[in-house]
Amino acid sequence: MNNWIDAFIDAARAERSVSHNTCLAYESDLRRFHQYVKKINSDFNSVGRQDIEDYLLILADNGLSATTRSRHLSVIRRFFAFVCEEGWRADLPTRHLRGPKAQRLLPRILSMNDMRKLIDESYRIGRGERDCLRNGCLIEILYATGARVSELVTIPVASARGQPKMLLIRGKGGKERMVPLTPTAQQAIARWLPLRDAACEKEEPRVPSPSHFLFPSRGKLGHITRQQVFKLIKQATVAAGLDVQKVSPHTIRHALATHLLENGADLRSIQVLLGHSDISTTEIYTHVASRKLKTLILEHHPLSSQSSN
Repeated sequence: MNNWIDAFIDAARAERSVSHNTCLAYESDLRRFHQYVKKINSDFNSVGRQDIEDYLLILADNGLSATTRSRHLSVIRRFFAFVCEEGWRADLPTRHLRGPKAQRLLPRILSMNDMRKLIDESYRIGRGERDCLRNGCLIEILYATGARVSELVTIPVASARGQPKMLLIRGKGGKERMVPLTPTAQQAIARWLPLRDAACEKEEPRVPSPSHFLFPSRGKLGHITRQQVFKLIKQATVAAGLDVQKVSPHTIRHALATHLLENGADLRSIQVLLGHSDISTTEIYTHVASRKLKTLILEHHPLSSQSSN
């Protein structure tokens, strides 16, 4: 059974549209399902639809949300579809299987004032000037571009040189997009680069090859980790007096989209900026502009002046 999982993960890695982190998630979910299959004294060749339904019920009993259970089922569907395509199994046990309806949660939003506090405090976190400027630059870029953490940490330093007004972001599936930089983000990069380069030159005799990333690290990846970014944001959140449970890198991404929408940006532009493949994903931000939309209609609708007379 492990060989089937390994083959599925290898095939997923070969697809350009499947990221490394997604492959890790697939593997984790399937290993968990594998443990359940062994527990009921079965195997992937004989496990049936009822077994999968029972597994989903167990996940629910363990407190997993409908969204998480839907993700598990999605992976299991893809896995058995692959198994059938390979000819290892004749029937598809997930056929006609209905999973839990995932509730679409509204994103947590930071106000513009909260974002200013968060950015200000990020420049004060660190052991010295280099750390403080790097941390401030990280948050500035997150809020300016709406980049995902995985996209942020892998930004090549070459794309940030020459005082650019646009930044190249490599997103899911290797898709690239150009995003504009705010003046404050441009200034943050301009201040960070000299300190970054000086530190890299100092490290050069001790490392086999210099890092090509905007935010380098001594680790094997060559850039700072996602965990480091989460830790930094948590520290800045505490310093800013905000709720740690409500702030994360993705919260900043949500905040940017919401603030742009509130200030008149159209959904299509926000979709391109965030790298959403489907505009329905972007439409979730429209809820936050409901009050502003109501005011806009009352002020500008051709019949509003007549109704008020």
